[in-house]
Amino acid sequence: QVQLVESGGGLVQAGDSLRLSCAVSGRTFRSYATGWFRRAPGKEREFVAAVSRTGSRYYADSVKGRFTISRDNAKNMVYLQMNSLKPEDTAVYYCAANRLGIGSRSSGEYEYWGQGTQVTVSS
Repeated sequence: QVQLVESGGGLVQAGDSLRLSCAVSGRTFRSYATGWFRRAPGKEREFVAAVSRTGSRYYADSVKGRFTISRDNAKNMVYLQMNSLKPEDTAVYYCAANRLGIGSRSSGEYEYWGQGTQVTVSS
């Protein structure tokens, strides 16, 4: 069973930075693709960023140039560095993993999910 645990959320001001972390259990982590999704109040869950097993990265247009996804296979960790945060980035952020190893933008492609971490950006 693969488990994901996010951390690093919090309350920040517009323009600040945060780094989210996701610890992934399992000995085959390096074969997974991992992604970050978010759900804002009253909205559908949306794709934020993903990294494939080969290291290819994908971003939503709304975060491109501000957010960076990375992974450390030695530590079974995934990170989301978020810079120049905006109030519209306020959401619960979820880490996800898929065994296909493909950095998909579709939440349906991910079998494993964390419990989420709240990010609140004040104006």
